[in-house]
Amino acid sequence: MANASFAGREYPVTAPYSVGREAIRAFATAVGATHPAHHDLVAARVSGYPDLVAPPTFAVVVAQRAEAQYVQDPEAGVDFSRVVHADERFTHHRPIVAGDELVTVLHVDSVTERAGIAMVTTRCEIAAVGDEGSEPVTTVLSSLVIRGEEAR
Repeated sequence: MANASFAGREYPVTAPYSVGREAIRAFATAVGATHPAHHDLVAARVSGYPDLVAPPTFAVVVAQRAEAQYVQDPEAGVDFSRVVHADERFTHHRPIVAGDELVTVLHVDSVTERAGIAMVTTRCEIAAVGDEGSEPVTTVLSSLVIRGEEAR
């Protein structure tokens, strides 16, 4: 069962994730996002973006890298084979574009145990970093349900 004492924990900032054009194109294709700004540089620039723009849910790629810190932390007590991803919400502060260098700080906002399951809410604060500091890009809230041994 998930360790309830992890509620309120903040993990260190992740190493930068370099957003590439091919990653955006591949993700857009995988999720069926057909807007030309996801696939064609000229179309993206005509649409007002400096480079290819990622579909809104692309932030999950970056967030899951950060969430791995919690899931793989042996003291957290998370058995990933028992995890059900219950909910994911995105608050975009600006679009993700190719060329972004993104870092994430993971927060474990809550861990609640009831009836043999643990409900965990994590928050990933994703920011773009560069020569002029950092800029908030996306906040990702995730809800996980972790089934206990007795909950089958």
